[in-house]
Amino acid sequence: MTATASKPGHNSVVRPDHIGEEEWALRCRLADCYHLVDFMGWTETIFNHISARLPGPAHHYLVNPFGLNYTEVTPANLLKVGLDGEKLEPSPYDANPAGFALHSAIHEARDDIHCVIHTHTTEVSAIVQKKQAFSHNDFYGAQLYGRVGYHAFEGITLFADEKPRMLESLGDKHILVLRNHGIAVGESSIAKTFFLLWTVQRAAEIQTLADSMRGEDVELSAEVRQKCSDLTAMLIRDSGFAVKFFDAMVRKMRAERGPGW
Repeated sequence: MTATASKPGHNSVVRPDHIGEEEWALRCRLADCYHLVDFMGWTETIFNHISARLPGPAHHYLVNPFGLNYTEVTPANLLKVGLDGEKLEPSPYDANPAGFALHSAIHEARDDIHCVIHTHTTEVSAIVQKKQAFSHNDFYGAQLYGRVGYHAFEGITLFADEKPRMLESLGDKHILVLRNHGIAVGESSIAKTFFLLWTVQRAAEIQTLADSMRGEDVELSAEVRQKCSDLTAMLIRDSGFAVKFFDAMVRKMRAERGPGW
């Protein structure tokens, strides 16, 4: 049985028979993530993308239907695609071709990354246009110390030949600055990825404001930066910290927008 959603959230959607419970739970979580990114004001109209890798050796992943607002994404209308970006199940929608090279490259090469979020908010785009890019002198910027890879801008990310260069730029890190463009973050779960994105976004917001003010920054030592970075990475990796944060943000969103979200 398949039901048409009367509201954007998954509370009003019946799980289609061909989708197993594990995949459906992932779809619901990913739809929540799309709605949260919209709720936080980090969307770029119908552009940008969030993907979640499906269990199994084939590296299939879920991604948004191109042309829909993030508020219109539901568990049922998410696309299941292969590493070639082609749909694996019928859908009236297509995937955004700009997401193929970035997401498929990471999902294929990094078994430790199961979710990838790409954004280019105003603050992030401003930071990654600068040669210095992210500073590590504020509370959130310090948490990014040693965790960021940088990739030179080659134009709109459409072509498979850029994939190995993006992977080389990312290395073993979980944050990829796409210079003159935006950011991509990836972690082992949707909740962890969302929390990492939030940290990056807060760092960008604070840095853009600090850079607009007179006076020199109080610089943090490499030791303090590394301590902050290691502690945050440990909290994400070894605790339920990110899940608590994600669930709290979902509750906040639903309290403000209504339970249908």
